[in-house]
Amino acid sequence: MSFLPIILMFVVLYFLMIRPQMKRQKEQKAMMEALAKGDEVITAGGMLGKVSKVTDAYVTLEVANGTEILVQKAAVATLLPKGTIKAL
Repeated sequence: MSFLPIILMFVVLYFLMIRPQMKRQKEQKAMMEALAKGDEVITAGGMLGKVSKVTDAYVTLEVANGTEILVQKAAVATLLPKGTIKAL
């Protein structure tokens, strides 16, 4: 009976912290695998650009006309809706 509060704490910890984090990781992985040419993204460093080339581990982003940078796929934080860059 004295172990019940400890077990209850672990159950609450699982549902409030561990499970949502695993879900976010799964969504992030699916987003990185679905990256394609023409997608507009934001990197973890705050760079905004359009994907011009995708390889296994890297993504080439066009940040301005004729200016491209190479970043790791893991650095891509958010996939934006089409037309977001032109709206800015």
